[in-house]
Amino acid sequence: MKKYALVIHGGAVTMKPGELSPEEEAAQREGLSQALEAGWEILHRGGSALDAVEAVVRSLEDNEHFNAGRGSGLTQQGEVKMDAAIMDGRTLNAGAVSAVPYVQNPISLARAVMDDSPHVCLAELGALELALEKGLPVRAPSYFLTEKTRQQWLEIVQQQGAEAMHDTVGAVALDQDGNLAVATSTGGIEGQLKGRVGDSPIIGGGTYASNDSCAISCTGDGEVIMRGALAHEVHALVKYKGLPLPEACQTAIGLRDDELKGDKGMIAIDKDGNIALEFNCNLMRRAYRVGEEEPVVAMWKDE
Repeated sequence: MKKYALVIHGGAVTMKPGELSPEEEAAQREGLSQALEAGWEILHRGGSALDAVEAVVRSLEDNEHFNAGRGSGLTQQGEVKMDAAIMDGRTLNAGAVSAVPYVQNPISLARAVMDDSPHVCLAELGALELALEKGLPVRAPSYFLTEKTRQQWLEIVQQQGAEAMHDTVGAVALDQDGNLAVATSTGGIEGQLKGRVGDSPIIGGGTYASNDSCAISCTGDGEVIMRGALAHEVHALVKYKGLPLPEACQTAIGLRDDELKGDKGMIAIDKDGNIALEFNCNLMRRAYRVGEEEPVVAMWKDE
């Protein structure tokens, strides 16, 4: 029986239990479940890890309960500017977009950058032009404005001490051919400065995959993850030090913790189908399915 597995996340954050309404928690669990199913179906049928992680992230981007695509946080100006990246562990090919507006599924645009351009990362209008050229769906600004993000934006702009959202969505997969892939997408930090780029589209920062080690997608405080190059740190610890995946992730999360303070979470999968879901905060929306085993969906640390 050929191994295949899928791990996904919908963001890691420190949150008081009462801050997340039962309705919102239920909606997020349902969203994780649907996204996991979308990717798992592809792997189960013998499809590629790349297609599976893209399908997962598209599903989460279309779900307003996650900070990516439709549910993206708003910049200081009240605009949506999204980041995404995808990477093929077999070839080390990668595609990324940053600060892109209007595109319904930034992850599919990142895939187009990888497949149909000579570059790794395109930003803002350059990325948008490629989306239009490729006929990818674009949406009016109103599509991305949800009641939740508008409310959070107002509180931040009025400086009412609202907690800035810095969630991300991501997926890592191993397919039946033994290939690894990763996809990560985010709407960034609520109230971020115009032009800010987070860790998600940075290859080796928040996103990395290599068949000779593992695939990793990070979430949490993007600036901290970027400064630690944490996705690449996990890859290096697995490849050169031979650490088991969970230990490699824990070590990366603890890297120079005094200087790199903040919420950090990551999901990873290695070439043998071992998985890791590690985080230093009390909430990481997450789910996984290994082969035909039962799917697992969890959110709080103690689950």
